[in-house]
Amino acid sequence: MIAFVKGEIAAIYEDNVVIDTGSIGYEVKISTGTVNLLPGIGQTVRLYTYTHVREDLFQLYGFLTRDDMEIFKQLISVSGIGPKGGLAVLSVMSADDLRFAIISGDAKAISKAPGIGTRTAERVILDLRGKVSPEDTFRADEMRSYGSIGSAALPNGAKNEAVEALVALGYGATEALKAVKKVDTDTEDMDTETILKAALKNLF
Repeated sequence: MIAFVKGEIAAIYEDNVVIDTGSIGYEVKISTGTVNLLPGIGQTVRLYTYTHVREDLFQLYGFLTRDDMEIFKQLISVSGIGPKGGLAVLSVMSADDLRFAIISGDAKAISKAPGIGTRTAERVILDLRGKVSPEDTFRADEMRSYGSIGSAALPNGAKNEAVEALVALGYGATEALKAVKKVDTDTEDMDTETILKAALKNLF
């Protein structure tokens, strides 16, 4: 198992990148979203990797964050979706957008990925709905901003309660999640009511 590859970008293609680690050049499959976020050729990058092995194939799939890699692994656990399909989904939506789609049952959004039909998208929702939650999106945010005391100190419970309150008010799950995620919780200690008021402003 190769946990990650770190080195200089030697080449960037439509769906893969070549990482020069000094003595070996690794070809790593990546999503379109990752391609767009990579620094230029000659710059250093670290990609977390998933190793896919078959009798006739040894392929690395790369991700800029552990969160992206984990949601990819969940995707390919669904019957009918292989690594290629998993990357296709993450090429049209972020990890958080995919979670939103799963939680809200938005098969149409998932089926926008090349090669992913409506039935397969519905299977993704059915298989993964119990494995993802609003907490996952907030936890991912905290991992990305690790070291930020304000973000790390805020209980996920307050954010979750704000989402639940918005849904109770009639807003969709996806809409509520996105509104709460836009609230800047790094600047002050915010309780559920404060987060809810700020999230409501994002909905207008």
